Amino acid sequence: MALFISRKSKISLLQFGVIHLSKYSNHGIKLSKIFERVVQLIDEYHPDEMAIESPFYGKNVQSMLKLGRAQGVAIAAAISREVPICEYAPKKN
Repeated sequence: MALFISRKSKISLLQFGVIHLSKYSNHGIKLSKIFERVVQLIDEYHPDEMAIESPFYGKNVQSMLKLGRAQGVAIAAAISREVPICEYAPKKN
């Protein structure tokens, strides 16, 4: 997860990090932790907008479904704080 700020056409990195979820065995708890962390970041930085990569299909359907759920709770966190969401497609070669 990375947090950027844009001022006049200059983009700067504010923060980046990892949410360590491997210690949780329950998928619902993992999703809850993602939601809580995104809400914390929104409350701390008060962003004007959130960007999230569109889900993409890979070889592993289960991984895609888990990623989609994680993205969904991150989007729900933004919606809960009335932050607009911009979805972008993954870079294609």
